[in-house]
Amino acid sequence: MTKEQMRALILVGGYGTRLRPLTLSRPKPLVEFANKPILLHQMEALVDAGVTEVILAVSYRAEQMEQELKAEAVKLGISLIFSHESEPLGTAGPIALAKEHLVKSTKPFFVLNSDIICDFPFKELAKFHRDHGQEGTIVVTKVEEPSKYGVVVYDSNQCIESFVEKPQEFISNKINAGMFMQ
Repeated sequence: MTKEQMRALILVGGYGTRLRPLTLSRPKPLVEFANKPILLHQMEALVDAGVTEVILAVSYRAEQMEQELKAEAVKLGISLIFSHESEPLGTAGPIALAKEHLVKSTKPFFVLNSDIICDFPFKELAKFHRDHGQEGTIVVTKVEEPSKYGVVVYDSNQCIESFVEKPQEFISNKINAGMFMQ
């Protein structure tokens, strides 16, 4: 994939209720982690992987995010698009809402939750997605206590069979890490 073809959609519409009182005056993606907003860590990693366009699915405190992130987008040399949710639409809803931006190209794009902090494997994810020619790729991660998460059940070919939300019995210790490629 060339640099011009890389895009990302970041889901930033949540209220951040578990981070209150920090999120009463600031949207969760702008809460600082290691001296910069969580979202900026993601955007920098996406740029490093060749992304030139980032679509933010915004809802809560959208105006504040637009004001603070426009200057950062210029510094990073990326195009920043805001897709507004008037009401919370879950995970798939914001993707459908951003469809007009996503269908401008048939090239794959990243989708990620805005509250992820890690060593972002975007280059590896893009390569895996390309090499396997599948419809979609989901990053999974191991956890010690899977009963708190949505567990991913997959077959021997690494194709997802199902998701089990907060299982009471052990099914697997692999959960959705909130990073996808479509």
